[in-house]
Amino acid sequence: MVARAPRKRMYRTMQGRMVDIEKLRAANESVQAVGNMNVNARGDVLGPGGAVVTAKETVIKKYYEQPKGMVSDTPIRGKTMPAPKQEPMKTVQKMTPVSTKPAPKKVVAPKPAPKVEAKPTETFKPKSESTGKKGIDAALDGLE
Repeated sequence: MVARAPRKRMYRTMQGRMVDIEKLRAANESVQAVGNMNVNARGDVLGPGGAVVTAKETVIKKYYEQPKGMVSDTPIRGKTMPAPKQEPMKTVQKMTPVSTKPAPKKVVAPKPAPKVEAKPTETFKPKSESTGKKGIDAALDGLE
């Protein structure tokens, strides 16, 4: 079995030019990235003047060494929970019910609506009947 050389990632631009992305990334590793994180394109933390303060490998190592939280072997139901603190009992004075009669509801009768007589209106006659034009000619008559 023969091992193949890693294939280069070549991309064609809209203008037809071939671009090697991996070569472009390698050439710009030390350039400061855009943003407010103060890192270069590789991931190193930069200090004032663009000097490397912390290498990328150190940052990653510190991230993975940091504990994310302890996982408990016993489920929550199996754990004994501390009993809530109980306050001393207070004496409550009993109240005697007071009988009151509800106020009577006011009933308002609706007023009858006033009668309005309908007046006969003139029947609608389109302009096209009076001028003799029909269709699109009648619609375009007043536009000019």
